[in-house]
Amino acid sequence: MKTKITGTGSYIPANIEKNENFHNHEFLNSDGSTINAPSEVIVRKFKAITGIDERRYAKSHLNTSDIASFAAEKAIENAKIDREDLDYIIVAHNYGDVRHDSQQSDTVPSLASRVKHLLRIKNPKCVGYDLLFGCPGWLEGVIQANAFISSGIAKKCLVIGAETLSRVIDPFDRDSMIYSDGAGAVIIEATDGESGIIAHETATYALDEAHFIYFGETNNPEIKDNRRYIKMYGRKIYEFALTNVPVAMKSCLDKSGFNISDVKKVLIHQANEKMDEAIVKRFYELHDMKMPDGIMPMSIGKLGNSSVATIPTLYNMILNGEIEHQDINKGDVIIFASVGAGMNINAIVYKQ
Repeated sequence: MKTKITGTGSYIPANIEKNENFHNHEFLNSDGSTINAPSEVIVRKFKAITGIDERRYAKSHLNTSDIASFAAEKAIENAKIDREDLDYIIVAHNYGDVRHDSQQSDTVPSLASRVKHLLRIKNPKCVGYDLLFGCPGWLEGVIQANAFISSGIAKKCLVIGAETLSRVIDPFDRDSMIYSDGAGAVIIEATDGESGIIAHETATYALDEAHFIYFGETNNPEIKDNRRYIKMYGRKIYEFALTNVPVAMKSCLDKSGFNISDVKKVLIHQANEKMDEAIVKRFYELHDMKMPDGIMPMSIGKLGNSSVATIPTLYNMILNGEIEHQDINKGDVIIFASVGAGMNINAIVYKQ
């Protein structure tokens, strides 16, 4: 018996924040010193590295749990299941509900309980819990749902990745332009067919790498408050990801029994266009192959990096024909892969 994704859904916020909207920002180095370049130049270099033209921000009255429930509703409808039959609701996020213009994260009750409430599910045996695992959180939720179903504990699971990163970014940090808001969800069920999750791989590197992504103070030394923002050591993350993610992907593919030539798509966490491309190229180099054209669909250019939401959102968009020149067909072998705070890495080989 395998586990299969039977429904998908996503919520992409309507508010578009374009690169030119950052031209009037004052960007500072991490030590508070002035960056010796106009904001327009900083933004142009940012675009060349990350591939991001614009990103999406949630409207001020919506929280992470709200947009998570919107994506969940679509996934339930797409799967054509009774929501009362769900055994687990797993919500991957990193910062909880951060209300607009608030300095405090709210995680009590859990976002999973809030989503269950918003979905109006009555069944007390439908268990909801949150998963904090950095950007690979949604993928790890899928791995956990697979374990529940494979062991016979569950039959149907809802796995959501949702984030409103626009509320935890430092406006004086140029890295703030990377982040965005969004939500993606899937329904996972048992299947007797050949489709489904074939193999998975997860690793945590914490000896030297635990704090590559962290919560820190604003880059502006004149601001004296207790608020903290998402921060990262970009170069260290790039080197770490390029070294370790392709190896994890190869290990996962080796366990699956499929050949590299069987892989039709690689859906990688939309972190940084140049980094993602380098990771997938290195993965193919490990197989003495050139990266095939069109193997790596991308959404980061228009949607930015919404952390746990990037992969389920991208997957849903491809299935709905919303990514130009990209499709996934029945029987296709796909690799999902992610890297993020922790530092965590995971991958799944999936047969559509």
